[in-house]
Amino acid sequence: MPSVVGLLEQHELAARCRVDGLREEADRIQAELAVAELEWQEWVIARRRVGTVLAPDGGDTAGTEVTSDPRVADARPVPRDVAKPKSQVPVWREGLAWSALSVDYQRILQTLADRVRLHQGPLTCQELAVAFGMDVVPARVEALRSKAKRLVARGWLAEPAPGRFTPAAGVAGPGGGS
Repeated sequence: MPSVVGLLEQHELAARCRVDGLREEADRIQAELAVAELEWQEWVIARRRVGTVLAPDGGDTAGTEVTSDPRVADARPVPRDVAKPKSQVPVWREGLAWSALSVDYQRILQTLADRVRLHQGPLTCQELAVAFGMDVVPARVEALRSKAKRLVARGWLAEPAPGRFTPAAGVAGPGGGS
């Protein structure tokens, strides 16, 4: 007859192996996500550049600044209102493009703008979490609530009823303007 301690060690080993396997899978998925996000951002940049070239002003670069990063061989112009990762949310003003926001904030705005376009009402943060395919757990919902409240405080979103969010009046689509 096996000992209780021996059985517990077997169960502990099996659980540890499962945790290790899940960690490896999570690392693989995180790496794949990073590659996919990079590819997405490259397409966004390509679309913006084509839009700039085809713009009525002939692609005037007066509103851009050149980065002086020595690691960049060809110092490409970077629009001033493009968000950097982990950057703060700027106060909304007429003509400010969504690209001034980080991807997470743009995603919230896009989801809420789609609701307006489809003549649907404001969303709660729990509904946003479901729309994003997240687990509806307090940590995720509160993270979304914090971002939504920050967007309200900076004029990007409105909160017509407590906990329900919609784009603020005048905030246009991803290209900016009103």
